[in-house]
Amino acid sequence: MSVHIILASGSAIRTSMLSQAAVPHTVQIARVDEDMIKASLIAEGAPPRDIADALAEMKASKVSDKNAGALVIGCDQVLEHNGTLLNKPQTPEDALAQLKQMRGDRHTLLSAAVIYEDGKPLWRHVGIVRLRMRDASDAYLADYVARNWDSIRHAVGAYKLEEEGVRLFSRIEGDYFNVLGMPLLEILNYLTLRGDIAQ
Repeated sequence: MSVHIILASGSAIRTSMLSQAAVPHTVQIARVDEDMIKASLIAEGAPPRDIADALAEMKASKVSDKNAGALVIGCDQVLEHNGTLLNKPQTPEDALAQLKQMRGDRHTLLSAAVIYEDGKPLWRHVGIVRLRMRDASDAYLADYVARNWDSIRHAVGAYKLEEEGVRLFSRIEGDYFNVLGMPLLEILNYLTLRGDIAQ
C-alpha cells in the first residue's frame, strides 16, 4: 500500500533522517505560533512532555486538514532544565548564557511525534533523553558559540550533538535520534506495522 507521507516540519535534520531511512516523503511547514502555544501551556502548568506532544500535534493537525488521504508527521522538541523550558537562542549572548546555565548539570530533551490522517490523530510518541553536560570553561564555551553560531541558533539549548556540540557532554542516556529531534525508530516501526513501508 502506497501512501503519501508529509513531514510537517521545516527541520533539515528531520527530513534528512527520513530520507536516509529511505522513507519517501514531502515537506510542508506548518505555520503555528509555537511561542504562544508554549506560553499558554506553561501558564496552565502543563508538564514538558505534554507541551512537546501538543506542539507536534498542532503541526500535524494543521497540515493534515489540507491534505486528505496523506499521513502527516508532526514533530517538536522541548528542553527542560531544572523545571524551566529553554528556547532557541536569539543571540550569541543568549546561547552562551544557556550553555553556562546547563554546564556541569543534567537536562532533559523530549522529542514528540504525532501522526495524523484526514484530520485525525492515529499515533503519538514522546521520546525522552537525559543528558549531562561537562563542566566546560568559560573560554571554551565562548569560542564554541563564536565558531558555531550560524548552526546552533536553530537548536534548542544552543548545541547540535551531530556537530561539535557532542564535546559539551559527559553522558547521554537515551536514543540518539530523539536528541536530533525525532523518535525515528518508533515512527519506522509504526509505518512498517501499517504496511506503509516495506517489512
